[in-house]
Amino acid sequence: MVVELKDGVYWVGVVDWNIKKFHGHEYSTHRGTTYNCYLIVDEKVALVDTVWGPYSQQMIENIQKIIDIKKIDYVIANHAEVDHSGGLPELMKLIPNATVVVSEKGNESIFKHHQENWKFRVVKSGESISLGKNNLVFVAAPMLHWPDSMFTYLTGKNILMPNDAFGMHYASSGRFNDEVDMIEVYQEALKFYANILTPFSDLVIKKIDEFKKLNIPVDIIAPSHGIIWRKDPLQIVNKYYEWATQKNDGSAVIIYDTMWNATDKMAKAISEGLEIEGVKFKLFNMAVSDRNDVLSEVFKTKGIIIGSPTLNNGLLPTIKPILEDLKGLKFKNKVGAAFGSYGWSGENVKLIEETLEKAKIKKLQDGIKVKWQPTKDELKMCVEFGRNFAKGLKSSV
Repeated sequence: MVVELKDGVYWVGVVDWNIKKFHGHEYSTHRGTTYNCYLIVDEKVALVDTVWGPYSQQMIENIQKIIDIKKIDYVIANHAEVDHSGGLPELMKLIPNATVVVSEKGNESIFKHHQENWKFRVVKSGESISLGKNNLVFVAAPMLHWPDSMFTYLTGKNILMPNDAFGMHYASSGRFNDEVDMIEVYQEALKFYANILTPFSDLVIKKIDEFKKLNIPVDIIAPSHGIIWRKDPLQIVNKYYEWATQKNDGSAVIIYDTMWNATDKMAKAISEGLEIEGVKFKLFNMAVSDRNDVLSEVFKTKGIIIGSPTLNNGLLPTIKPILEDLKGLKFKNKVGAAFGSYGWSGENVKLIEETLEKAKIKKLQDGIKVKWQPTKDELKMCVEFGRNFAKGLKSSV
């Protein structure tokens, strides 16, 4: 179904209710997603972004409900990832003379993804293209979240189309933020930020500051995934600014896996210690927890306690991916500790602490490990470990 944003501006994208994994199965999309692209009909016709390749035909059919597709003059490719640019090959077969507009870095990435000699036009930040009554103005947004990322702004209609920024993976029957459950929307928007944009938080602050200085009117923010912001659209910009500061709520998470319940018993005893000291916490067994959901909780929290038994002189395979995420996402303002059980070699705590150090998560206290199953006295030690962590958490800056 085609949806009109403003006179002459249409959503011609696709809602994907079924997708549950994204980014090569690295990102969970429990609530589906949308592939948003926008058709602008002026004296010239422009399409801003496309859809994921398998949905190309549906996008083309949506466009043809509005105009003869051969009337498209410009296709704006804000970002090369194939969930945005994947519809280009099928589309460009129908409009070979149209101009594909890309950022300076996009000139390389779009070509390398599709390896087609389309008619490219490279635009720099601040450049514009006249469509007749209104102009498209381009703002480079490198590393939000790829080097080629670009925002497109439509003058006259005051619509900002920022590609991945300000979006979320969320399928819904309504296209606009005043038509959907905003609790769900913000849950997915925070998850999107935490799992994808956290490493670029300093750049987010800088770009928002730059954008505000331009003092341009924004009636609608139309990202490439999820809902379109038309009611108080700058609310999501303000949320991004808040998230980019990486303030936390002072709580803790315990992330672990277990083989024969020894590490599980330790985790629960540590959580008892946190509870005694009045620190809010959440407990995640990675054998049954979604990694992206856990990382969303890590984003909000201050303390990270990670546990694993020793397996083959290392850690359980379920723990390793989230440790890599902690390094890659570069969370700020976090403190951590390690725990776990072992049978004979016992490298687990040391390995976890080394990863916390690489992730620049301050070790709040030395880790604790127990050989085989914990005794009652050792569980009491785990409770004290949790209490001490809680006290340190409250006093740490």
